[in-house]
Amino acid sequence: MRGKTPVIAMVAAGVLGVAAGGWPVVRAQAGESGPSTRSQLAAALGDRTFPAPKPGSWTPPKPAPDGLPPIVNTIDTQERVVFLTIDDGYEYDPEFVNLVRKEKVPIMTFLTSRYIDGHGQYFWSLKRAGSPMENHTVGHPDMATLGADAQKKEICEASDAIEKQYGRRPTLFRPPFGSYNETTRRVAKDCGVKALVLWSAEYYNGTSGPGVGFNGFARGDGGKGFKPGDIILMHFRKGLAGQLRAFLDKIRQAGFRPAALENYLPESLGGNAPDQGGA
Repeated sequence: MRGKTPVIAMVAAGVLGVAAGGWPVVRAQAGESGPSTRSQLAAALGDRTFPAPKPGSWTPPKPAPDGLPPIVNTIDTQERVVFLTIDDGYEYDPEFVNLVRKEKVPIMTFLTSRYIDGHGQYFWSLKRAGSPMENHTVGHPDMATLGADAQKKEICEASDAIEKQYGRRPTLFRPPFGSYNETTRRVAKDCGVKALVLWSAEYYNGTSGPGVGFNGFARGDGGKGFKPGDIILMHFRKGLAGQLRAFLDKIRQAGFRPAALENYLPESLGGNAPDQGGA
């Protein structure tokens, strides 16, 4: 009988891992005790997940009375948490992905699907770091200015592209500029969307915001600072890693922490949280 020979499990996955920022190649030794190759591979290549909220610390958003996807712009929670969301996808900063992975930062990506072309691996690595890939249209139009067919094309084709590339169909949709109408909600439902996610505050990373200056922070309600449950809008822009690092410092200094938005949304609204009675 031959001696023990190392077997490289799934070479292609290992190559992808290196491209995505150093994911380990999983090896198995014949006759070796410990976790199976399958479990090691799942641990190495599985998407990072984040803790669920404490029971009783939050109230899930409710379905809309009309049966269409509801509008979610904040989470009702007692925890000092905020939710970081990032839009578009036209800048590709590998250091940003490294920071998200190293610091274990929960971020939700609303991806404009045209940016997948030529950069699919970048968003793959961000997904592996724990960021869901949700829908932000194909080409970033003002949805309220479009007819039903054009809106449906923008949403459904973006979901098709994201599902094909990343293996999961988006359940959440963010309309560009926050612009939508009842037609948007109706066709979004037809495309498999369960909720429209807007925001309660914006971090103007890499640009200037009205009255707050460069890299400023502004609340939609005109207030100051962070509030529990804020959904915060960011964008893929040049220098993103440094901008996120500085913003994380501000969040932590204020006594808050980022949390995973998907864990605060019930499954019926596109998240991971179990549906509760009456939801």
